[in-house]
Amino acid sequence: MMKSTLRGLTVLALVWGVLPVAAEKKIVKIDGSSTVFPITEAVAEEFMKTEATQVTVGISGTGGGFKKFCRGETDISGASRPILRKEMDACLEMGIQYVELPVAFDALTVVINPKNTWAKTMTVAELKTIWEPAAQGKIVRWNQVNSKWPDKAIKLYGPGADSGTFDYFTEAVVGKSKSSRGDFTASEDDNVLVQGVANDEGGLGYFGLAYYMENKDTLQAVAVDGGKGGVLPSMETVKGGTYAPLSRPIFIYVAKKSMRKPEVKRFVEFYITHAPKLVSEVKYVPLPDAEYTQVLERFQKGQAGTAFGGKAEVGVSINELLNRRPKL
Repeated sequence: MMKSTLRGLTVLALVWGVLPVAAEKKIVKIDGSSTVFPITEAVAEEFMKTEATQVTVGISGTGGGFKKFCRGETDISGASRPILRKEMDACLEMGIQYVELPVAFDALTVVINPKNTWAKTMTVAELKTIWEPAAQGKIVRWNQVNSKWPDKAIKLYGPGADSGTFDYFTEAVVGKSKSSRGDFTASEDDNVLVQGVANDEGGLGYFGLAYYMENKDTLQAVAVDGGKGGVLPSMETVKGGTYAPLSRPIFIYVAKKSMRKPEVKRFVEFYITHAPKLVSEVKYVPLPDAEYTQVLERFQKGQAGTAFGGKAEVGVSINELLNRRPKL
């Protein structure tokens, strides 16, 4: 009798269109930087072990991620450089306010093929000679960069134009963001770049430290000479400030409207609280504990805006960033 009654109620509910539906699944939507991706992916995996929440993490590049974020399509955007003025304007137009949270340091790593025995150390000037716009179609062999190097073809691999890594590298090496030759193999997927350099004796590329550390058996990091001798990228040289000018902070941006969702708030708090351990596990450089405390306070206070003026800055410290007043 009871089953029959329930079946009748179900039929009536279908007719009347009032059948109760299951609770909507909680989802945290994230997209953006391929550099920040390994950290966010690690955090998401740990968070989902403790919460009945789905966390989706995409890789559209920093610029591609901000396009989605400023259209209101995502809750959080990973970024390997600060938000740019045009992106700030796009968010403002759509009424998207955001909280800017540095989560780690990265050593932007220049890599060569292990068979390359001549370019184990490169100056910033030599990197500029290779990558500046004037090099396109002209600087195509290693001996054109340094006469002591062999007459072998250079094959270049780098992030695409939507990548924050591309923006930062061109700012730090060429002197102007997005100023680069265009005749190179570009991809927003760093694994494509890894495979390109690993399979080409004349290959040269650049991407975040984590991707090098994962593939150091098939790649060789270049010691970058910023004026004081060649320095290899590592947690120690980044923390000590000697790996310059290619050390940089990396970020997540959280939409203020999304902070009203309990699952987003809990995820970001989990992210910052567990960042010291998880950042190290994926081979990036964690911030000092005191700075993570400041980052968490900034989030909990909902301090909207950016500590930058709409462009990347090379060599800025996290402590300086956290003491600046954010601006929209």
